[in-house]
Amino acid sequence: MTCRILVVNVLALAILFAGLLYLGRYEQNLIDSEIQALTTQGEIFAEALAEGAYGTRADGSTELEGAIASTMLRRWVTPTKNRIRLFDQDGTLVADSRTSLGLRGGSIIVSELPPPDTPDNFGGIFDRIYQKIIGWLPARQLPLYEEQADQRAADYGEVSRALEGEPASAVRLDDSGRLIISAAVPLQRFKQVIGAVFVARDGQMINEAVRSVRFDILTIFGAALFVTVLLSIYLGSTIVRPLRRLAAAADKIRIAPGQVRSIPEFAGRNDEIGDLAADLNAMTDALSHRFDAIESFAADVAHELKNPLTSLRSAVETASRLKDIDQQQRLMDVIQDDVQRLDRLISDISDASRLDAELSRDESEKLDLSKILAALVEVHSTAGSHGERQVIFEQTTKGPFVVLGNEGRIVQVLQNLISNAFSFSPPTGRVMVQISRDRDWIIAFVEDEGPGIPPSSLEKIFDRFYSERPENEQFGTHSGLGLSISRQIVAAHGGIIEAENRTDTSGQVLGARFIVKLPNP
Repeated sequence: MTCRILVVNVLALAILFAGLLYLGRYEQNLIDSEIQALTTQGEIFAEALAEGAYGTRADGSTELEGAIASTMLRRWVTPTKNRIRLFDQDGTLVADSRTSLGLRGGSIIVSELPPPDTPDNFGGIFDRIYQKIIGWLPARQLPLYEEQADQRAADYGEVSRALEGEPASAVRLDDSGRLIISAAVPLQRFKQVIGAVFVARDGQMINEAVRSVRFDILTIFGAALFVTVLLSIYLGSTIVRPLRRLAAAADKIRIAPGQVRSIPEFAGRNDEIGDLAADLNAMTDALSHRFDAIESFAADVAHELKNPLTSLRSAVETASRLKDIDQQQRLMDVIQDDVQRLDRLISDISDASRLDAELSRDESEKLDLSKILAALVEVHSTAGSHGERQVIFEQTTKGPFVVLGNEGRIVQVLQNLISNAFSFSPPTGRVMVQISRDRDWIIAFVEDEGPGIPPSSLEKIFDRFYSERPENEQFGTHSGLGLSISRQIVAAHGGIIEAENRTDTSGQVLGARFIVKLPNP
């Protein structure tokens, strides 16, 4: 990961470096400036030669005097260090500053020698690096500079154009790769072209200027690269190492899911890694609680299943020894009740075990809780199975009473509460169902006129397999999972379910009240 961070950071820097190092526009500007200078110098020479180095032919036409021109060139070439050649109007070389100075070979290049016995290994290394890098850059495609022994104007395109009356220039490379810059201007007298001035020089100065800028860029790039590497290493240590620790901790949990281990905490980091560590810790805690809940659920299931099984085993063993038909029949009734109790327990346990998964898959929608309660009250009012008991529905505040949830699950909770209220109410009692709105909550109340709930059991009644039933109700008809499932459903909807006793002014219990609070979207 650290290497990837380093590569990404360095790659962007290298692309910028390569773009700056190319310097094509800068080099072209230097060449254009040099061509302009050579052209200006050629024009000055042309004007001077037109006034002082001409002669008259027999036919009266003007011609260029080579001897006078050579003398004038000898004076001009020394301060400029340029090579100047003169061609007459026929394209013949008349004068050459190199031969005017008595030079028959190549041009003289003046450069300072390094101090004696001064090692330059470090500079040599930089030179080799520089040449290597420059070798990767696209080379300039320029024509080859070739110089014939018998030079004529036709050998140089810019001279031919100058003889036609137009200034021209050219940039070439000699066989050693050295840049040659040249400019040619027409030599005119009374608007008659009598020759051309050809000024040329090598581009060593341009190469040195470009080289100097490139060395500066290379130095800056080296410093930036050094800083980038350090920052990448630092960035890698602050990102990769914590992520590696988190991954290792998560891997240990994967290998041994039953042994939940703590995730490293990065509480001091106010960034995404700190948030990730906090979320992983929260997930680990939730996983640990889930393991504990599964273990507790399994123990409760085993305990609840043992009771009817023990009763069944005792009844079966006793029935085999009894001879009395009536006693055997009573035992068979016990066995049948235990079988029904087992069937009910297994069904409720199956529903409870699937509840989490089903709640996570249920789709939520906007529901009018008032309409749902009104429909449930209508069903119980017309059912006819509650005797003389009455159910009343009332809205204590103005609506709307919209909640976000799964309709089937909400109905399951409210149906369970209303059914419990009827079962605890006396034969002529009354069940009151109310709905109200309090800022961010939609609140449903289900009240009965039964004996109430023991104060010590106000929370226990929501525990799994806890059952607090009326005294006249047959034992084993309820599994004790209804309120536990109801609380689980309400919690999944972001709500709260709680129980309390209704009392009068003297503290006398009038019945139980169940309160369901669901968030108002």
